[in-house]
Amino acid sequence: MGALVAVGAGIAALACIGAGIGIGIATSKATEAIARQPEAKGDINKALLLGCALAEATAIYGFVIGIMIILFLG
Repeated sequence: MGALVAVGAGIAALACIGAGIGIGIATSKATEAIARQPEAKGDINKALLLGCALAEATAIYGFVIGIMIILFLG
C-alpha cells in the first residue's frame, strides 16, 4: 500500500511540473510580445499575470492533493 501511495503522490506532483513549464512558455511569449509592441506592455502584463495565477493555482492544487494522498492514505 505504501508504494502505491508514493506513486499516487508522484503523479499528483506532475501538476507542478506542468505549471512550471506553462509559466515559462507564457513568460517567454509575453517578453517577445512586449519586444514587438512596447506600447501594449500594460495589456500584455495583465494577461500574463492572470495566466500565471491560473497556472500556479493548478500547481498548488496538485501539491495539496499529493500531500492529502500521503497523509490520508499513507
